[in-house]
Amino acid sequence: MKPGIFLITVILTIILASCKKEEPVYDIVDFEELPLNSSGYWNGSDGSGSFKSGNISFVNRYNQQSRTWNGFAYTNHTDTVTKNNSNEFASIAGSGAENSVNYGVFLFSGVPDTMLLDSPEMITDIFISNSVYSYYSMKNGSPSNKKFGGDSGNDQDWFRLRLTLINKDENQVGYIDVYLADFRYTDNSRDYIANAWTRLDLSTFGFVKALIFEMSSSDSGPGGINNPPYVCIDYIRGELEGAGK
Repeated sequence: MKPGIFLITVILTIILASCKKEEPVYDIVDFEELPLNSSGYWNGSDGSGSFKSGNISFVNRYNQQSRTWNGFAYTNHTDTVTKNNSNEFASIAGSGAENSVNYGVFLFSGVPDTMLLDSPEMITDIFISNSVYSYYSMKNGSPSNKKFGGDSGNDQDWFRLRLTLINKDENQVGYIDVYLADFRYTDNSRDYIANAWTRLDLSTFGFVKALIFEMSSSDSGPGGINNPPYVCIDYIRGELEGAGK
């Protein structure tokens, strides 16, 4: 090969290598690395006020006097039979998303809570499910809340999770509503209470720095939501901003 041709070949190789797009780097929050004792759940009773998995920090508030909590917790419970508040940490699906072991639980206090990302992320996956306690309270009713749909099945009840996305400039870029129960259909055969994990793709909102969790229900009163305002979350996956460049 002539020296000139060799030099051109080397230069082209360097240019092509520098122009090659690197694969994006993804963060996965699946709660699997988080420790659990024999109770099978963490609800903040240690007073730490938060926990972290992957790129995401989760706020927790625990009241030592009443031994109650709200915000975020995590669990490995699989009991789908016990229907009362002693089973507040189990997903109606019977496991984490895609049969994982650990997963998160959110309990709404009446005030929106924030899931904070350490670095901006384009979220491509987040899985949502009803808890067992919430599911059966809506299905059968309880002393605290009505049976969804009423005895006739015609009551237009609903239970909703709203996820509001915040970018790194602290601006809202949009929201998505997830109906964990929806009885607003004219055809009652379409009414449902979600009984499996639902996957959401939030990538259309771009890179975000926080997700705000807020819940609402048709069965509400002066004290807030009557049906147990829990939701389970798992397998939050997203592309980290700038990580693959």
